[in-house]
Amino acid sequence: MSKITIIGLGLIGTSIGMALRKAKVNVEVIGHDRDRGSANQAQKMGATDKNEWNLISAVEDAMIVIIATPVKTIEDVMQQIAPVLKEGCIVTDTGSTKATVLQWASKHLPPHVQFIGGHPMAGKETSGPHGAEASLFEGAKYCILPGKGSNAQSAQTIVEMAEIIGAVPYFLDPVEHDSYVAAISHLPMLLSSVLVKITSDSPAWPEMARLASTGYRDISRLASQDPEMNRDICLTNPDGVVYWIDEFIKEIYRFRGLIKDGDDSLFQTFDDIWVARDRLMQNRVPLPSADARINIPSASESMTGMVMGDRAAGKIQEMFDWYNRDHDSKGNRR
Repeated sequence: MSKITIIGLGLIGTSIGMALRKAKVNVEVIGHDRDRGSANQAQKMGATDKNEWNLISAVEDAMIVIIATPVKTIEDVMQQIAPVLKEGCIVTDTGSTKATVLQWASKHLPPHVQFIGGHPMAGKETSGPHGAEASLFEGAKYCILPGKGSNAQSAQTIVEMAEIIGAVPYFLDPVEHDSYVAAISHLPMLLSSVLVKITSDSPAWPEMARLASTGYRDISRLASQDPEMNRDICLTNPDGVVYWIDEFIKEIYRFRGLIKDGDDSLFQTFDDIWVARDRLMQNRVPLPSADARINIPSASESMTGMVMGDRAAGKIQEMFDWYNRDHDSKGNRR
C-alpha cells in the first residue's frame, strides 16, 4: 500500500487527511506534528491511519509528502527530510505564499524528488485540528505550482489528489500567485487585524465592545487566524503585501477626501463597488479566456528563473498545455 505523509496536523493538514480517508483512497495516511495533542486529535477525527512522532520515520518510503505547517517552518522541514526521501517521492505543501517556498524546494530537496507547490484556497479563521472538516475543500480552487525540474506525471498526481478531496486544480505562476493572494487573502487579514487593533486600543473600547454586532464581527473575523501563520504570510510575501497596502492607503485617502469635501460622487463610488461585489457573489465575474489560462501573464524573467529554473517559462507552458488538454475552462476534467 502506498504511503502519504502529512506533516502538520492543523486545520488544513487534518482536513486533507480526513478528505483522503473519506474518499477511501487505497493509501496509508501517516501523520506527524510537533504538538502531540494536535496529532492525537487529528487521529481521533479520522485524519490519519497512524502517527509517527519521529519526522524522519514519518517520511521514509512515502510516495507523497504534504507539508502543511506554517510557511516559515517549511524550509526547516525540507532540510530535515531531504536526506531520506525515496527516489520519485513527490513533495508538496499548502503554504499561503509560493515564490519563496519554491526557492527553498530548489535549494534543499534532492534532484530525485519532485516538488509541486500547492495552496488550497480554503480555510477558517480558527486554527488547529478541532475545526477540520473532510468537506473543507469542496469546490475550492487548489493552486498548483510545479517546481524546478518537476514533470507532468508528478503534477498530475497532485491534480488528482486535489480532485479527490473535492477541490478544483488551478495552475498559476508563483510570482503572480503571491501578488493575487496578497490582494484577496492577505490584505483582508491585515485590514481585519488593524480594525481590531485601533478599536480595542481606544479608551472607549469597553463601551464600543458592548455595541459591536454582526458587521464588526464579520469584518474582524480574520483577526482570529493563527498569529504565527499571519506573521509568516507577511514575512514571506513582503513585496506583494506592501504593494496592496499601498493601494489600499491611496484608495482610503481618496475616500477620506470625498467624505471631508461632501463630494456628490461618493454615492456613485459606493454604487460601483456594490455592483462589483454583486457580480462576484453571483459568480458573474468574466472567466479568463483560454489563452489567458494557458499563457503565463507577464512576470520578471529573472525572478521566474530564480524560482523555477532557466526553462521555467517552457516548463510552466507544458504544464498548462497538459492540464488544459484534459480540463475545460472551469477546471472540470473533460
